[in-house]
Amino acid sequence: MIGFDRITFNNGVMAGQACVRGMRIPVSLVVNLVAHGKTVMEIIEEYPDLNEGDIKQCLEYAAWLTREQVYAQ
Repeated sequence: MIGFDRITFNNGVMAGQACVRGMRIPVSLVVNLVAHGKTVMEIIEEYPDLNEGDIKQCLEYAAWLTREQVYAQ
């Protein structure tokens, strides 16, 4: 995927879910933590293998997945 160098997919890691840099930390987990009010620093404290860039890219990836495309008819 162009522009998402920290988001990886591997059938042998978390059953192929989108993860951060091949680790067993799914993008969905990071997005869920942010959605429930965790700050970037709180997430990094809880998951020290992550950094601010990882969290930012998880959110960018989630935004990319949910972009709406309307086709005029």
